[in-house]
Amino acid sequence: MEIPTPKVGLVISYAYVWRQDYVAGQREGVKDRPCVIVLAIADDGQGRQIVTVAPITHLPPSDPAGAVEVWPRTKERLGLDGERSWAILDDLNVFTWPGYDLRPVPGRPGSCVYGLLPAGFMRGLQQAFVARFRYLRRSDRDA
Repeated sequence: MEIPTPKVGLVISYAYVWRQDYVAGQREGVKDRPCVIVLAIADDGQGRQIVTVAPITHLPPSDPAGAVEVWPRTKERLGLDGERSWAILDDLNVFTWPGYDLRPVPGRPGSCVYGLLPAGFMRGLQQAFVARFRYLRRSDRDA
């Protein structure tokens, strides 16, 4: 599978672990899902690339301020289904790129990439991310 350079706004297929499951001891994702890279550190001082991803899910957020709805046209362009979906910004996975949980996009076995989110959408997502920063729950997948 081709591994791209991590870039903020890139939507990847990833075996995501929800925070409540991580706290309960689960270390492996049970479902591969689209996730958006919200932070990518090119070099953490030890030569590693550290990536933070937010899951994209059909489940409406319990706190609307902690999520951004993915535009229908954007979902269509990425090849996602037509159901409403949200990028959840207060439940994140952090890992060393490329990690072991990248997965092929369904129907595209050679790629883990759905595509790049449009700049307008990313501006709104980044504003929401910054506004929610103190509420973010991160699961360190390298631990």
